[in-house]
Amino acid sequence: MAHTNESVVSEFVLLGLSNSQELQLFFFAIFSIVYVTSMLGNVMIIVIIFCDSHLNSPMYFLLSNLSFIDICQSNFATPKMLVDFFVEHKTISFGGCMTQIFLLHSFVGSEMMLLVAMAYDRFIAICKPLHYSTIMNRRLCIIFVSISWAVGILHSVSHLAFTVNLPFCGPNEVDSFFCDLPLVIKLACMDTYGMEIITLTNSGLISLSCFLALLISYTVILITVQHQSSRGSSKALSTLTAHITVVILFFGPCIYFYIWPFSRFSVDKFLSVFYTVCTPLLNPIVYSLRNEDVKSSIKRLTKWNTHS
Repeated sequence: MAHTNESVVSEFVLLGLSNSQELQLFFFAIFSIVYVTSMLGNVMIIVIIFCDSHLNSPMYFLLSNLSFIDICQSNFATPKMLVDFFVEHKTISFGGCMTQIFLLHSFVGSEMMLLVAMAYDRFIAICKPLHYSTIMNRRLCIIFVSISWAVGILHSVSHLAFTVNLPFCGPNEVDSFFCDLPLVIKLACMDTYGMEIITLTNSGLISLSCFLALLISYTVILITVQHQSSRGSSKALSTLTAHITVVILFFGPCIYFYIWPFSRFSVDKFLSVFYTVCTPLLNPIVYSLRNEDVKSSIKRLTKWNTHS
């Protein structure tokens, strides 16, 4: 990635989560467990959905793609963070920093759009059950996934197009464990107020649009569920609870970051950890452990492997 001749910063220094060696070892142990669990859990979901014909439905097709995005999100910064716990001078190249910014916003933007697609899937399944198989066909699911990736990448490129050409000529310390866009922009040798507004508008627009779409969808679905039979509503509510839980935990930190995007507090580092390290773990925990179809599929595959 090229940058202007004014940019003399060839690398950025990541200050990490703490200077305490004891705390860094503690964080390494905790986040290693979270990272490995997240990777295994999301890979397990993809394998189970791929291998079990009982899960050959639009909802699980979208869920497997959500797991794939979570695997990608787990790997854009977490492995480097774990290695950096044992490195005194934590640095990242200019190109590596821009790559982290691109990947993070691509994955987050894609996941937002995919959550909207999953809400639409539940809307059709509960509000128009007789037309579900006709509307939610494989072609539409592939279109949803393609659009989610296209929007995520376009959202990320729009950020990077401004950031990559900023003049970085002095301070190069990023007070985080990865290249967080607002913190990197602050290091530019120019008045960044206009850039900050563009960044806030860009990210806030996609976040608010997706959140409002999800809010409207689940409100309509919950009203519809209230008028269904107790047996049908019980199963629907169980599924909806999982979806709504993921939405709240995903958009909670996101909304916080965009309300105070350029005024950083100490708690922000740990919210960043939750967003980048812990969020990918939500998918296998919320959707798998509380989903009877997935649990039944795990039992079938376990029995099949045992007999084999």
